[in-house]
Amino acid sequence: MMGIFTSLDKEQKQAVGLLSIGTFLEYFDLMLYVHMAVLLNELFFPKTDPHTASLLAAFAFCITYIFRPIGALIFGFIGDYVGRKVTVILTIMFMSLSCVFMANLPTYAQIGITASWIVTICRIVQGMSSMGELTGAQLYLSELIKPPARYSAVALLAFASAIGGAASLAVASFVIYFGFNWRIIFGVGAVIALVGAAGRIFLRETPDFTDAKRQVTASGDPEEETNPFIQEKVDYKTSLALFLMDCMWPLCFYFSYMHCGIILKDSFSYSPEQIIHQNFIVSMVQISTYLLFVFLSYKIYPLKILKVKLLISSVIIMSYLYWLDNLQNELQVLLLQCCIIFFAADASPATSVFYKYFPVLKRFTYISFTYALSRAVVYIITSFGLVYLTKYFGSWGTLIITIPVFTGYILGLWHFEKLEAEQKVLLSSYS
Repeated sequence: MMGIFTSLDKEQKQAVGLLSIGTFLEYFDLMLYVHMAVLLNELFFPKTDPHTASLLAAFAFCITYIFRPIGALIFGFIGDYVGRKVTVILTIMFMSLSCVFMANLPTYAQIGITASWIVTICRIVQGMSSMGELTGAQLYLSELIKPPARYSAVALLAFASAIGGAASLAVASFVIYFGFNWRIIFGVGAVIALVGAAGRIFLRETPDFTDAKRQVTASGDPEEETNPFIQEKVDYKTSLALFLMDCMWPLCFYFSYMHCGIILKDSFSYSPEQIIHQNFIVSMVQISTYLLFVFLSYKIYPLKILKVKLLISSVIIMSYLYWLDNLQNELQVLLLQCCIIFFAADASPATSVFYKYFPVLKRFTYISFTYALSRAVVYIITSFGLVYLTKYFGSWGTLIITIPVFTGYILGLWHFEKLEAEQKVLLSSYS
């Protein structure tokens, strides 16, 4: 892997290392509760009938993402007006504080519904801070490094987030299996997040942001309402295209980890420990996938990789109903999970290609808000919708969500391919 980044200078390599480690730590903390929800929901929420329990589980999962758009606007404003560096430091500090609260939070049996509210607030803070984290890190490297190393560097962040999720699954499985105190893990998460924040203090601001701010100053027009650099327009078709593409990954993630987990529990009587263990295997496949993209994106143009993933994903989707209706054992469920994750038609490793079509001084806000909104919308629809869609329509209910999201992804990819073609024509006219 180091051979890919031999062209980078010392500062760029340091940024890749610090941001990758920070992203790993952030997603380790974020996904701890997600993967331990089968255990923690019973501690922080009241015991109810199975249907209400399913809705509470959906609520506990969704609450991390519902307020992400608000976090995107807050941290997007900071990132576009103050700087990228400040944002990636603040987000990881907020994650650390939420872990401190959760590590010391009394359970529902001790303080009643107050525990439910406090853990919900902690999950909201985690979701909002993780929003600024990944987008901030991706933007930082996109603006610091030139292609083709840029594509691999940004793909490395997705790889780091996948490792963070896998590590949280491993820890969750370890804690449940040996009966250790889960509070210790959140305490450790808080400490390592603070270490990550301390390391990011040594980062410098990105050249794109610095140059844009310099141009604002040099223009002699400090007023936001009239300054041409601040008032540069955002193409809303491009924002919509990015939103449609961003919707695909949360759908794949939910189906693979959460929905298949429900199938394992209801159809094969899997315990929480067994579900976490099987999801850990799936996370290993996810890590392998992102590592593969780190290497491929250095040699192959990212949009070409997405087209191949799209083709294979379409085959999986067309056979998805047959798979669901003919699952005979847990190994078949595992195979389905791995196929969905490995060939998920998401935006990686082409995110840095998409980001360049947004104005520098509005880039953080629009990209992070689009990303956050896609997660909030899709996770709400899937986690709550599937409770009723599968109840009334069986496996066919999944298509009501899958087909529109997949169609949107195709339209979004087509839009960016069109922009890339237009840019090539424009550049060739000046050569």
